[in-house]
Amino acid sequence: MENDNVKFKKYFWILLDILLAGIVVNLLFFVMPAIKRFGESLAPVRTITVSAEGKTFIVPDIARTSFSVVSEGVSPTTITTENNKKISAAIDFVKGKGIDSKDVQTSGYNLSPRYEYDKNKRTTFISGYTLTQTVDIKIRDFSKIAEIIGGLPSLGINQIGGLTFTVDDPEKFLTEARKEAFEKARAKASAIVSLSGARLGRVITVGESSGGFQPIYARSEAKFGLGGAADMAPLPSIEPGSQEVQLTVSITYALQ
Repeated sequence: MENDNVKFKKYFWILLDILLAGIVVNLLFFVMPAIKRFGESLAPVRTITVSAEGKTFIVPDIARTSFSVVSEGVSPTTITTENNKKISAAIDFVKGKGIDSKDVQTSGYNLSPRYEYDKNKRTTFISGYTLTQTVDIKIRDFSKIAEIIGGLPSLGINQIGGLTFTVDDPEKFLTEARKEAFEKARAKASAIVSLSGARLGRVITVGESSGGFQPIYARSEAKFGLGGAADMAPLPSIEPGSQEVQLTVSITYALQ
């Protein structure tokens, strides 16, 4: 019986040692790293926040415009057929000038009745219809702008929207401004911190704001009679220019 008690105590202490060893392993390899990560995720008490601005010039690489055919008539079938022919001819024309199919999009199709009032019968009746078809296009070769816009009226286009200049990918321009802003922010933070005797630590938060690129309007909307315009004054040379874009970053650093 005594030997059994000794064996029991021996096994008990062995199991207890194994259990304690497991607890220590868990603390070292799981609990402590988790506590460390949690601590690092908390914002330190000592921080500094600075803001800086970066600038870049954006040169437009896309011109946008739209054109429409507006027709009036008694028969909706007749004016639809006429409109479709003119729009198709205009689309073929712009594609022939090098405009890709992906840059040509129908943006409007509206057939609406025209009402009149009969005083004798005291009733309103439909006297005809108005059909408007609109197509938006992007022009990437600016040397083609004048001849495209100038050639549309002779094809029956009787409404041309305003011409605007924009960029296909503004982000590639903002990268330069962002880099400048970050460099200025770090330099500013380092200069301030050095005066206090502290050291600049890791980045805690980053914020960014930008006004973005605003389309440049080149001309106002041009409208002609419903029959179109056989002659149109030659357009001047197209100069899209450039636009300055500002980007501001706000960065919070830890202090060491």
